[in-house]
Amino acid sequence: MSGSENTLGWREWLSFPELGIAKVKAKVDTGARTSCLHAYVVEPFERQGVAWVRFGIHPEQDDTETEVICEAIVKDRRSVRDSGGHEEIRYVIDTEVLIGGQSQRVEVTLTDRDTMKFRCLLGRSAIRGKYLVDPAQSYLQGRRKRVRQRPQ
Repeated sequence: MSGSENTLGWREWLSFPELGIAKVKAKVDTGARTSCLHAYVVEPFERQGVAWVRFGIHPEQDDTETEVICEAIVKDRRSVRDSGGHEEIRYVIDTEVLIGGQSQRVEVTLTDRDTMKFRCLLGRSAIRGKYLVDPAQSYLQGRRKRVRQRPQ
């Protein structure tokens, strides 16, 4: 099952070009409906009458020095229950994700994942009908080449 452009391992490298995130390690989580991205200092604001959110992300594991400041239009705010059963209201954004050589739009919730092993979870709504998951494999879509970070 490994090696196909339509097969993911249990963890993959992703890029979020609209957010200026060149690469982030993600856990492919078929138990999560929606994808989730690490966000700290989440600040809602308004631009020309439209709700936006600004947030920071530490895209690399165990590195709180490297940060990317992102801005996105708020699609929604909704209650999300984590794997421990805790419920929280999260901002939801719609953005482009690159997985291997394929680009698609995904819905992503924002939450602080500083204490978690992965900065991103790729949920089943992002992979349904597009990918198979081989839980015995990792990084089947390869490591993303370094892309210039958006100026801060």
